[in-house]
Amino acid sequence: MDAKLQIESTLAVLPGLMCDSRLFAAQDAAGVLVVDGFYGGASSMEGMADYALARLPDRFAMLGHSMGARVALEIVRKAPERVERIALSNTGVHPVQPGEREKRYRLRDIGREQGMERLVDTWLPPMLGPSVGANSELRERLRAMCLDAGLEIFEAQIEALLSRPQVDDVLASLDCPALSVTGEQDAWSPPDQHARIAQAIQGCLLRIVPSAGHMLPAEQPEAFNAVLGDWLAMPARETETTK
Repeated sequence: MDAKLQIESTLAVLPGLMCDSRLFAAQDAAGVLVVDGFYGGASSMEGMADYALARLPDRFAMLGHSMGARVALEIVRKAPERVERIALSNTGVHPVQPGEREKRYRLRDIGREQGMERLVDTWLPPMLGPSVGANSELRERLRAMCLDAGLEIFEAQIEALLSRPQVDDVLASLDCPALSVTGEQDAWSPPDQHARIAQAIQGCLLRIVPSAGHMLPAEQPEAFNAVLGDWLAMPARETETTK
């Protein structure tokens, strides 16, 4: 199956924790613009949103993956007039949970005390679905990506996550075509979590991709691209200015 994306304008892609365009190699197409550079080391959602907005055109569709989906929602808060449609992939919209700070700092301390390779080798495997082999090319590509991010970027990004703002008001305000999508085997952003996200957004499309974990765009690229195609084909909602 060939599920090459067809983009009419610009699709801005916002990567998650320690991720860059290497996660989205299968989404590479004319009109796709991945915000690379690990958000310039920003340590807040607002700073990440500002970094992205400075590199994006006046109007764009937007795909946020994992932490990048939270950045996407911050962009909606700051510049809703620039967003044509939004896709939230493998993510959550809940506030900081009990024990979350300790878990993130435990990983940080592994990096500080045992090195970045040990941190990545602890963090990455549970992010991948069972179909991704231990010695696969995909796992090695994503491992190299995370190692390139480095400990300083990891620390900045977990601080951004731990200081993330609430987004209930942003979800309720969305009036553009929206997608909530995750992998069937994503233990970090499971299907029921994405069902709740879809319920919070009027008219949101919900899709669960089989045989995929948290790194869905790279794990099941053709199925993911097909879902994106359905979302991109959704008609823009009529507004007072377009009636």
